[in-house]
Amino acid sequence: MTQTRSLIAALAATTALAAPAMAQDDTLTVGVLLTLSGPGAVLGEMARDGFLLAAEEIGDLGGIPTEIIVVDDEQKPDVAANKARELVERNGADIVVGPIFSNVAGAIVQPVTQGGGILISPNAGPSNLAGAECNKAFFATSYQNDQMHEVMGAHAQAQGFQNVFLLAPNYQAGQDALAGFKKSYTGGVAGEIFTQMGQLDYSAELAQIAAMQPDAVFAFMPGGMGVNLVRQYRQAGLEGIPFLSAFTVDEATLPAQAEAALGFFAGSNWAPDLDTPENAAFVAAYEAKYGHVPGVYAMQGYDAARLIDGALREAGGTDRDALIAALEGAPFTSVRGDFSFGPNHFPIQDFYLTTVVQREDGKFATSVVEKIFDDYQDNYAANCQMN
Repeated sequence: MTQTRSLIAALAATTALAAPAMAQDDTLTVGVLLTLSGPGAVLGEMARDGFLLAAEEIGDLGGIPTEIIVVDDEQKPDVAANKARELVERNGADIVVGPIFSNVAGAIVQPVTQGGGILISPNAGPSNLAGAECNKAFFATSYQNDQMHEVMGAHAQAQGFQNVFLLAPNYQAGQDALAGFKKSYTGGVAGEIFTQMGQLDYSAELAQIAAMQPDAVFAFMPGGMGVNLVRQYRQAGLEGIPFLSAFTVDEATLPAQAEAALGFFAGSNWAPDLDTPENAAFVAAYEAKYGHVPGVYAMQGYDAARLIDGALREAGGTDRDALIAALEGAPFTSVRGDFSFGPNHFPIQDFYLTTVVQREDGKFATSVVEKIFDDYQDNYAANCQMN
């Protein structure tokens, strides 16, 4: 990074971070706390790479000498909480960008915000932080967890499906996923299964689906779980049953799923072919630098850096209260186009039905089919009483 003062990558289990850098108006320290090892690493790597790409393009964020410290949360809430506390208390991080997973978000929000930092999530959007437990120092550049799934519920409803089989891992985001689907789908449920986190064999679940022959299947299976589910779904000959999903067929999983995912549907706030000038520039720059198609995680990380840059310029420095006020105005142009923050600091944005395609260059990607929701705010904002 040519203009940013320093970049420290602290991966895996290391806790040997940079020397303390207490916040001053003429310096900025940003901690990037993401899952960079284990089955969910590809998601964190995309978010990290998107953030660092934007930071490289911008130079010093907000025109302030910037130190970026990248840390692996190992997808372990207890480890993440300790590392978040260290970033803020030892390293003087003004802002922490992270995490990927919602259970980790629940573990780090207090160590960051009570320690005097601002937490900006480039992915996790748990319902409690959008509603009753909202926090003036927490912002999401992604979505509220339910929303991507609400897209698929609305699509299933529009298709007239009356018997949908639901499948998700048993943790906060999985529970939010099925709740989100049901918010916009009022038809029948053929079956509902919460699997173990990290499960890779779905033969029992697929046997139930084959026996029930539902109108469609809706699945939330991020990372390696989604890779295996999609492959096994195709191998089981179930492709005649429409496969609806979120975070299951996307640019993080498609390199491994390939043809097995063709024609499968997903709900999203973005796709690589979304038609905005900023998105075309982002996708081209990302592919040129990293050699693969960016996923939504990369886009949200990229937008997080651009948001921070715009807010710092608006605030005129790193004063916490001024920076929070500036962040609330979302002073940047998202690659998604329409973007603003609701009163709970979650985005108001458009949502789309996407499908998996193979591009002319042979790479697999998601592609916009149609817009489902316009300028959509999550259902929990009314429960937020911001302190």
